[in-house]
Amino acid sequence: MPPIRSQSSQKLANQEGKVLLALSDLQNDRVKSIRAAAKLYDIPYRTLAARANGRAARVDKRPSGHKLTQLEEDSLSEWILSMDSRGAAPRSSTVQEMVNILLAVYGDSLPDTVGKNWPSSFIQWRNELRICFSKRYNYQCVLNENPKTIKEWFTTVQCIIEENGIQPENIYNFDETGFAIELISAQKMVIQTEYYGRRSILQPDNRE
Repeated sequence: MPPIRSQSSQKLANQEGKVLLALSDLQNDRVKSIRAAAKLYDIPYRTLAARANGRAARVDKRPSGHKLTQLEEDSLSEWILSMDSRGAAPRSSTVQEMVNILLAVYGDSLPDTVGKNWPSSFIQWRNELRICFSKRYNYQCVLNENPKTIKEWFTTVQCIIEENGIQPENIYNFDETGFAIELISAQKMVIQTEYYGRRSILQPDNRE
């Protein structure tokens, strides 16, 4: 099914086709002047003259809302994915700070910054990114999620059961906890699109 285009986009596409034909005729000397080519293909003379002088087509220009170059946007996206893969997905405010650093170092001579809503717009442009809420995750739980440590613990438990002849009906499960101080609240994080659910964010190990 062909894409549905608005009248303005159709008009722009038709004019771009005429401009390309006119430029081809000028390069191959089939038409002697820019004015004659503009009249032949019914396109504005100034538009054709500007394109003949090397100006890029409107369809090839990046929207004015993009503060970064394409390379800088790709690098920013790769940095976010890298941080997410290491369990340290950045918040929107962190992405904003990173962009402002890029603009300060590699931007134009005039200082420029992005607002707090810029990361949300950037994520909408990038299919590989999305925003989700984090969930709290205790630091000790992370340390104990080592397969070797878990295997050693179950081996020790099994040895104690066998040494003391403990029966299954005499085995109980319990947990103890306290009032968690400095508990980290849920935050909005920028993560990769392929990940479903909430990302974990480590909380301090102070559980007095």
